[in-house]
Amino acid sequence: STMRKRKTTDSPRSSADLSEGKEKLRLKQEVGLISGVSLIAGTMIGSGIFMSPEWVLHHMGSPASSLLIWAACGLLAMFGALSYAELGTIIKESGGEYIYILRIFGSFPAFLFAYTSVILVRPAGLAAVCLSFAEYAVAPFYPGCSSPQVVIKCTAAACILLLTIINCLNVRLATSVMNIFTAAKLLALLVIVVGGLVLLANGQTQSFQNAFQNTTAGIGAVGVAFYQGLWSYDGWNNLNYVTEELKKPEVTLPRAVMIAIPLVTCLYVLVNVSYLAAMTPSELLSSGAVAVTWGDKVLGNWAWLISLSVALSTFGSSNGTFFSGGRVCYIAAREGHMPDILSMAHVRCLTPSPALLFTSAMSLIMIISGSFTSIVNFFSFIAWLFYGMTISGLLYLKIKKPELPRSYKVPIIIPIIVLMAAVYLVLAPIIDQPQIEILYIILFIFSGIILYFPLVHFRCHPRFLQRVTLHLQLLLEVAPTTRD
Repeated sequence: STMRKRKTTDSPRSSADLSEGKEKLRLKQEVGLISGVSLIAGTMIGSGIFMSPEWVLHHMGSPASSLLIWAACGLLAMFGALSYAELGTIIKESGGEYIYILRIFGSFPAFLFAYTSVILVRPAGLAAVCLSFAEYAVAPFYPGCSSPQVVIKCTAAACILLLTIINCLNVRLATSVMNIFTAAKLLALLVIVVGGLVLLANGQTQSFQNAFQNTTAGIGAVGVAFYQGLWSYDGWNNLNYVTEELKKPEVTLPRAVMIAIPLVTCLYVLVNVSYLAAMTPSELLSSGAVAVTWGDKVLGNWAWLISLSVALSTFGSSNGTFFSGGRVCYIAAREGHMPDILSMAHVRCLTPSPALLFTSAMSLIMIISGSFTSIVNFFSFIAWLFYGMTISGLLYLKIKKPELPRSYKVPIIIPIIVLMAAVYLVLAPIIDQPQIEILYIILFIFSGIILYFPLVHFRCHPRFLQRVTLHLQLLLEVAPTTRD
């Protein structure tokens, strides 16, 4: 594996000039430090902290061990993000894991990542978060009974369509939405934290007596508990997907990581303490929605604020997921791993609208096809498989290519710890509780071989695709992009 050199000349496709050859089309650098922090924190704080605590407690068996899992997940996310920050200052391109795997390991593994991420992982994750948003958004209209599935799915679809419009219109509009919703959800979490501190001050500490009693010790159970916790931290790597749109990425990337992730970790641990102050472990385990139960017990008539907060939180998180997920599709197309039309940007809005529309369409298919009760475990399995590959690439560069210019260096022990954690998270559930769905996921990943060799390696492209691409360019008002 050798470091792939970036092309020094643009291909005819990627260097199409506008305005009679005087101006090149490229995405703007409009994401500053505040927007960077909002993109990380705003995507991380979604439905997870309102839904996952009961499952972490269920798998760990005791309050104290579940709090340790939440803190450990935050530390692991921080270590992973710091490792990615160094990668982002070596390879200053958007695309996250995809571009790092491509530059370090080559075309084939990068294609498998892009294929899996664009077709399955990102759309499924976005659909799951939008379904969570829909459940909380429609719940007030159906008091005392469960909401109809058709209403939930239609609301989730409307959420995706609204996000598509926002992100296609303007990058600045999308980041402004992120900033506003991040502020709103931080305020909601602070309400829960303050409420918990008041309960503790009033002596409601029964959940913390003999706090380690009944702790589970099985490696599989701990691994699944990590999956549930890490689902709530997912998004720690989102800024690496938009590196080319960052203002001063060598400074903004590490700083945003160092601000956002410790902030989210502290909030998550304190929110869990607040849940345990308001409820006994058995009450927490029997709660269908922990945050709503907390609101009923602590806020009384103001409990509706929690449902509103969760809806706002999940909408903001889905916006961040959509913003970064569309970039993976866009970058993969720019590198020749997806159809050319997906590598183009709108000539006036300067957004990768075809890639965003494709991500939206795949997410809508996921919503129509069913629910996502087990998506967390399988999403995490795929994610940590590729996180581990990416971190091993960083270790390769640190050992074999120390001369490469980098404005930020992470101590080598940190990526080693992340790589060990990734290996554990991938193997532990397979060894302890093997499931046939894991085999299906692995088969899906390697099914990309069927597409890679004819379409990418041998470039066997049907001629009608060129005509389709031209017609779509005219319809969508998009043109090929170039890069610095």
